[in-house]
Amino acid sequence: MRVILKGYKVSELQFVSKLENGTRVELGNRYSYNVSYAPNNTCRGEFSIAVEDKENPDKFGIKLVLIGFFEFEEGVEKERVHVHSFKELFPYARAIVTTVTANSGIAPMILPPIDIESQDIYRFEKNN
Repeated sequence: MRVILKGYKVSELQFVSKLENGTRVELGNRYSYNVSYAPNNTCRGEFSIAVEDKENPDKFGIKLVLIGFFEFEEGVEKERVHVHSFKELFPYARAIVTTVTANSGIAPMILPPIDIESQDIYRFEKNN
């Protein structure tokens, strides 16, 4: 089975870093991933992530919305396309977050791996 990333673009990027030097932060993150299917075995994946200081989200946070464009083989189940397209797109989101934070003069933020296959929200019911 093949799911091929044909390209991606950043549709939204927000970064706020107004913390005083030496301030400890406790980060929390929220993410979502949705796929829209189009004709000719193509789809568009949208990955959103927001990482913020739990106590001061207005003083430190990064939000990224990344859009990926994919092709996949005929007959591939949508659940497989969903999982594999996420796995293709996530490293780019991770690199963007790390690059933005590293180039802003703070310690680089590296997103932890996300095991999309263990998330119930990504399961599709099949009708027999």
